[in-house]
Amino acid sequence: MNARLDYYGNAVGAKVLRHINSANKIIADSALPHATQELVKIRASQINGCGFCTDMHTKDAAHAGENRQRLDLVAAWREATVFTEAERAALELAEQGTRTADAAGGVTDEAWAKAAEYYDEDQLTALVSLIGVINAYNRINIVIQQPAGDYRPGQFG
Repeated sequence: MNARLDYYGNAVGAKVLRHINSANKIIADSALPHATQELVKIRASQINGCGFCTDMHTKDAAHAGENRQRLDLVAAWREATVFTEAERAALELAEQGTRTADAAGGVTDEAWAKAAEYYDEDQLTALVSLIGVINAYNRINIVIQQPAGDYRPGQFG
């Protein structure tokens, strides 16, 4: 299976990705816990059906030492006992922020308040930004049908 378009090799696509990657680097370097960042990326990618991003972020998380059981349970985080309350709040915000078409009114005040219990303003800003950035990556890869399965941790530097 091949992608519909060599987005990564295209001059315009490369420029767009440099800007998205720059935003992602700011988020990665923020005080938002790295494990939370990966869980959010995985969950949004699962919801959006982005195989490429799901493959990438589960492999990156495992490579960084994330527990296999937690990775296996991200899709069922509500029923799983392996996530902290802070991670649950981030996952709920990520789900509601990703499923905007499904959610009448968008993100609920309850989901926002719960996240605000665990994350300070800088961390919340990073979390909101992360939700936006991973959704952008997901949409690009879904539209071009970027194949999943061959990603190697650290492949993009």
